[in-house]
Amino acid sequence: MALIHCDFFSDVLGISTSICVILPQNTYSQIGMKGSEVKEKYPTLYLLHGLSDDHTIWQRRTSIERYVSDMGLAVVMPNAGRSFYTDMKHGYKYFTYITEELPEIARQFFPLSSKREDNFVAGLSMGGYGAFKAALSFPEKYAAAASLSGVLDMASRVKEDTIQDKEELYNIFGDLNSIAESKNDLLYLAKQVSALKSGKPKLYQCCGTEDFLYEDNQIFKNFIKDTDFDYTYDEGPGVHDWAYWDTQIQKVLNWLPIQK
Repeated sequence: MALIHCDFFSDVLGISTSICVILPQNTYSQIGMKGSEVKEKYPTLYLLHGLSDDHTIWQRRTSIERYVSDMGLAVVMPNAGRSFYTDMKHGYKYFTYITEELPEIARQFFPLSSKREDNFVAGLSMGGYGAFKAALSFPEKYAAAASLSGVLDMASRVKEDTIQDKEELYNIFGDLNSIAESKNDLLYLAKQVSALKSGKPKLYQCCGTEDFLYEDNQIFKNFIKDTDFDYTYDEGPGVHDWAYWDTQIQKVLNWLPIQK
C-alpha cells in the first residue's frame, strides 16, 4: 500500500487543508501485507473522523491500511474540523467541500473512479452523521454509506440539557429548533430518499450497547427498518472508543459492495 499525506488549497473553504490517502499496491514480497491487482481507476472509500479528531486518526488508531491491502480499494481521509460535515452558519462550507470539491480534487491527484458504484462513505460518531448525510443528500454519488456509533438524531440531540456546547452548535447549524425536517436532519433525508424507486444507497449502521449514542441509533434504526433501504444493522457490547471502531471498520469493509 501507499500512504500519502497530501496538502492542497480548497477554493470552497478558502484555506489550505489536508487529506491522507491509502492507495493499492501490487506487491508480493512485503512481509505482513497482501498486494492487490492494479487498476486504471480504483473504487474509493471516503472515511470520516469524529468531533475531536482529524484526517490522521484512522491510521493512528486502527490498522486500516492493513485491512484494505488486498481489496483494491483506495481510502481518502479528509479533515473537517468540528463542523459536523455541514455548511456552517458561521464558518466554513465543509459539506460542499466533502461532497463536491474534495472528490474532484482527489480524482485530479489520484487514479480514483468517479462511478457511483465505486464510491462509498463511512465515518464514526460525528463522521457517522456526515457519512449518512452525504449519501442521503446525494444518493446519485454514493453506492453505500456506513455509520459507526453515529450521531443520527441531530434534531433531538441538540436540545438535550446535557449538551454544553450550544454556542458551537449554533455556529454550525444556526437555529437549533430548525434542524428537524431540514437538510441537516437524517431522518428527514432518509424519508425523502426512501420515496425513490431506485438508486438508494446501501446503509450500514452499528453502535455499542453501552455507547452514550445508543438511543440515537435506536431511533434511526426503528425509522429506517420500515423502509425498503438495503439496510444492515449491527450491535453488541461496546462503548464510544477505538476498540469498538477498529473491530467494526473491518465488518464495514467486508460489507462494501465492491465491484469485482
